Amino acid sequence: MTHPIVIGIDAGGTMTDTILVDRDGHFKIGKSATTPKNESEGFIASAEDAADAWGCTLEELFSGVNVVLYSGTGMLNTLLSRTGRKLGLITTKGLEDMVLMGRGLQAWADYSYADRLHAVTHQHPDPLVPRRRTHGVTERIDQFGDIVLPLYEHEARAAAKKLIADKVESICIMTVFSHVNPTHEKRIAEICREEIKAAGVEIGVYTSHEVRPVIREQSRLNSVLIEAYATARGRMQLKSIENASKKYGFKYGVQTLLSFGGLTSINHPRLHETMISGPIGGILGAAYVGKLIGNDSLICSDMGGTSFDMGVITRGQTRIENEPLMDRFKLNVPTLHLDTIGAGAGMILKVDPLTKKVSLGPESAGSDPGPICFARGGTEPTIADCDAILGRLNPDYFLGGKVKLQVEKARAAFKEKCADVLGVGVEEAAEGMIDMLEADANNALRRVISGQGIHPSEFTLLSYGGSGPLHLAGCSKGIGFKDIITFQFAAAFSAFGCTTADFMRRHSVSTQIDVSGKPEAAALTSVGEKVSEVWRDLADAAVAEMLADGHAREKITTTPFLMMRYTGQLEDVEVISPLPVVASAQDMQKIIDEFEQVYAKVNHRVSRYGEAGYSITELGLVATADKVKPVLVKRPLGKSDPASAHKGIRQAYIGGRWHAANLYEMDDLQPGHEVIGPAIIEHPATTLVVHPGDQVFVDEWTLLHYRHS
Repeated sequence: MTHPIVIGIDAGGTMTDTILVDRDGHFKIGKSATTPKNESEGFIASAEDAADAWGCTLEELFSGVNVVLYSGTGMLNTLLSRTGRKLGLITTKGLEDMVLMGRGLQAWADYSYADRLHAVTHQHPDPLVPRRRTHGVTERIDQFGDIVLPLYEHEARAAAKKLIADKVESICIMTVFSHVNPTHEKRIAEICREEIKAAGVEIGVYTSHEVRPVIREQSRLNSVLIEAYATARGRMQLKSIENASKKYGFKYGVQTLLSFGGLTSINHPRLHETMISGPIGGILGAAYVGKLIGNDSLICSDMGGTSFDMGVITRGQTRIENEPLMDRFKLNVPTLHLDTIGAGAGMILKVDPLTKKVSLGPESAGSDPGPICFARGGTEPTIADCDAILGRLNPDYFLGGKVKLQVEKARAAFKEKCADVLGVGVEEAAEGMIDMLEADANNALRRVISGQGIHPSEFTLLSYGGSGPLHLAGCSKGIGFKDIITFQFAAAFSAFGCTTADFMRRHSVSTQIDVSGKPEAAALTSVGEKVSEVWRDLADAAVAEMLADGHAREKITTTPFLMMRYTGQLEDVEVISPLPVVASAQDMQKIIDEFEQVYAKVNHRVSRYGEAGYSITELGLVATADKVKPVLVKRPLGKSDPASAHKGIRQAYIGGRWHAANLYEMDDLQPGHEVIGPAIIEHPATTLVVHPGDQVFVDEWTLLHYRHS
């Protein structure tokens, strides 16, 4: 193998995964515990593990790579734990209570069905900026961008002085319809900077038209508040990762992953677009694998220590969510759609001594202190402890032997806190807990599929994450997938997916362009001219940002898109334009035809309703620059006997009794090999449990296909 040229890192809630890729697409993975207080420590430990697997030192690794890309959930955790910056807000007079009022959608988001029924338990999300640090100023711009009331500059100046006196760390500015005409926001920002300079202090100024110039004031407000609140600490973490990389000889800037699936510099001006970068990598990796196996309908399932994330690619279409929910805030951030439930191997198990009710989570043991069997101070039983007790995890081979699992310690604590309280045997209780977790994941997969309008037999399930293969059998049983696939690099699959991404910028702006059901050529031409003009402006902005990041102009390509709906509908569909510019009525008709085709794929062909006319609610443009990607090597199928990968027998408790399970080394499995359960296929970073009678087949790409009996 040649020297690695890409390092991909995915920092999850429990583990940090690293993947190294060379020019020919060969790759190796590494793993370490996440270090939330200083993410660069876990980053370096994980990179060192991968460097060991490659056979090089950290200095040799970093001095030779072209790209270091880092994805994680650090900024999201800042939001969840409410440990961000002290904010002030200046807004249009009359809207001072907007933060407190919120939207009905977000006020009840993430509440259980019972809590929605009983409003007495309801609490609004904690506001990111309190009412006393929110100041209204007189001004008004209407929906057409015309100034109805001029800005009262003396009020803006007084508000800025009060916020400076309150010792805020950032000032946010959001006025009505600033996405159409940002004149007043720009002037308020100028006044704030003048007052900040006069006071001799350092305070950030954030305007909503720069962060996200699209319709829906509440979501735009949330976006600018979260950019100001959560990203400052995230930038510090990312900067420390860049500094650690440079300490070992890295010559360039660290990249991170955008929530809509591209790479960008850690100096990106809208860093909140990277807040949920980790799970997004899995969807990108799934799309990449889908092309190899020839199936464009995929369910991606990522189980780690804390959560079970699911993404869907339906007939080649990946759903973009324009207003995702993030900690009960609706944001204007285009995001690859994910469904998430709390279900992972680190989930803490509790049994109520009075009712005998079993609770899985929602708390997770995380990486510190971790499950009891890690012997790092954890005292509460977890799903991982159950896996260890039942012989499904190898106590001497966890993280390749770097962590020795204390099975007896876990068994004693689980017996006392769970099995004895329930009045059943340890093994029965432990398997029952695992069954509950897998049933939750199984039901979640069924729910996700039922919303797609096509049968499960069209979907291939891709299972990854450190705990994905461990619980794959139960999670996938009985659904009827066309195929079920996991990977030798399952633990680092999200990091692998990140390395399949290109450098990217995405710019968009809200519009209100309506086209009748049977438009005349002149009307189509007029619409096309408006669309092309917006795309030109967006292209200039996106390309300028990429040039500033050091990309050569000839390597940058731009792809325009539209958000469209049938007039009167409430939801948009994203349409990639088949043409770079709209030069005629025929060109505009081609775009409308493309919308109808995409709509039929996402919904159903009989649901098309062109007679109602069409509305273009947003115009956007994606600028990309290519980078090297990992390559899966195709090899001919060999013999089916996996004897060369066999490494012994271990007792494992599956299906209510102990079995003598054959053990196999995952990396030694070759194309053509077939493994019959009961068996356990081990890797330093993950474990695949094969239930009795089930089968695993290794294909020519060395992908592992799980087949239920």
